[in-house]
Amino acid sequence: MLSYLVNRILVMIPTLLVISIVTFAIIQLPPGDYLTNQIQELMAQGEAAAVERAKFMREQFGLDRPLLEQYAVWVGIWPGHNGFSGLLQGDWGWSFEHNRPVGEVVGERLFLTMLLNVAAILFTWIVAFPIGVYSATHQYSWGDYGFSFLGYVGLATPNFLLALIMLFLANRWFGLSIGGMMDDEYVDQPWSLDKTISVLQHLIIPTIIIGTSGTAAMIRRLRANLLDELQKQYVVTGRAKGLPRMRLLVKYPMRMSLNPFVADIGNLLPSVISGSAIVSVVLSLQTVGPLLVHSLQSQDQYLAGSLLMFLALLTVIGMFISDLLLAMLDPRIRLSGGVAK
Repeated sequence: MLSYLVNRILVMIPTLLVISIVTFAIIQLPPGDYLTNQIQELMAQGEAAAVERAKFMREQFGLDRPLLEQYAVWVGIWPGHNGFSGLLQGDWGWSFEHNRPVGEVVGERLFLTMLLNVAAILFTWIVAFPIGVYSATHQYSWGDYGFSFLGYVGLATPNFLLALIMLFLANRWFGLSIGGMMDDEYVDQPWSLDKTISVLQHLIIPTIIIGTSGTAAMIRRLRANLLDELQKQYVVTGRAKGLPRMRLLVKYPMRMSLNPFVADIGNLLPSVISGSAIVSVVLSLQTVGPLLVHSLQSQDQYLAGSLLMFLALLTVIGMFISDLLLAMLDPRIRLSGGVAK
């Protein structure tokens, strides 16, 4: 087990390295950068002093250096400029658009993003698990048809469209504005009990909206897996021996059907964060989703690169956790990768 853990961790290192190269290359694909575009705009406006300051910042942050050197500085394997030590040293860089360190720009948004997405994941599991089990154990019943219909509706409805519908209905029927992660009076204010309560109240609607599509997909997978397990010979044998239905269901088929829940951990965290970006824009949520979209549009490379690497780190860690849990959950999976005898 220890050797397996060491091997998986060692694999994570080159994986993140390759992802960082791809991320940096994608960010550099559009011509120019934030400061170059700003210089062009300032020159068109005739602001000579501002142009000189922007050029000075390009030199300070090494944006006029070769791309290979820029990458090495960004990662932290080459001495940086202007006190920048790189990602390996925990330095996320400087946001040119916000004129602040990336860590300060992300700040509270990162915490609110994690809070929202943990709530969405818990909502997905709590709702999908009992419905999936019921649909599989009551196949072709009215309840199964009803949940299947709701599942198809959930899969077919885009999250942003559901967000727009919820905004309209809340305003039309109740005169409420459900946008944002908190009341306006608590924005940029220190945390307090009232602010925490406001965040929890505003968390309900985004959680339901973001978790809807994931819940629908999870119900379909769990139902299909559990139906497949219930048809296998060991279940038929258990029934023939008179094992209680609930004990037989929980001990073996349900345990094997949990594989999609565990396997999805690696994809769930980053997909929920990236998938909620449009919903965050529609609902005016103070999360990193809109920040990532805008940073890519404005070519704020340090901000965009840091957020993309954060998503990559979540993916790698999630896959590592899911691999370990799958090996513990399913006896058919062997850590050595060999065939069970």
